[in-house]
Amino acid sequence: MDEHRYKPTTHAGGAWSTDEQHFSPLGGLVVHALDRHRAAAGDGGLVLSRISYDILGRLALDECEIEVETVRPGRTIELLEAVVRIAGRPVVRARAWFLARLDTSAVAGGPDDRLTPPEALAPWRMSGLWPGGYIASLDVRPVSPPRPGRTTAWVSTPLDLVAGTRVSPLASYLALVDTANGIAVRQPPTEWMFPNVDLTVHLHRPPRGDWTGLDTTVTFGPSGQGLTSTVLHDVDGPVGHAQQILTVRPLGT
Repeated sequence: MDEHRYKPTTHAGGAWSTDEQHFSPLGGLVVHALDRHRAAAGDGGLVLSRISYDILGRLALDECEIEVETVRPGRTIELLEAVVRIAGRPVVRARAWFLARLDTSAVAGGPDDRLTPPEALAPWRMSGLWPGGYIASLDVRPVSPPRPGRTTAWVSTPLDLVAGTRVSPLASYLALVDTANGIAVRQPPTEWMFPNVDLTVHLHRPPRGDWTGLDTTVTFGPSGQGLTSTVLHDVDGPVGHAQQILTVRPLGT
């Protein structure tokens, strides 16, 4: 497509409805669009530290257009906004904070527990639980057997985010984060719906490697809301956190 338009393949097919897009690769595509916008403006060495996505409506498995604007320019702090449109209608709005890259290794600290490396783990056929081309495209390696509401797993894919285009490691990493809501289901998706209406990611360092580590807990409240909370990992340890708010309801309502 052109520099602002992208057409999904069947590998982006959704889990709740196979004629929709799964949000996960679209979330990575937004980061790719942010990267292109910053490169065109002259990348000042800033790093993505938070991105929040609001999912505004149905994500049809169709061509999308992504527009990016700089909301708050700066040499050390910058805020960008991206809007994804399908058939001319806004379906995702995202805001991303970029902060200055500085050497703070002398004071770096925090939890540093590492997950069992993915190459030491057996694959899990996640498509036995969820339909859709996106889920079928994944290589999922649970650290331990998945439990209702609690799973830790590595996720990767052999597919390019954008065919024939090199994307940043961060875009590839974030293209897998939304998978978290599907790895630790509390109730069978054949009986209950619990789609997320947002995704917010905070990072304390850039991730590296080809695997996205998801240490995920899912909570359902008593009044129709739920929360998927994830500690994000790469091969070197934790890199940040992700949160997804869920609308919980019986299937068919």
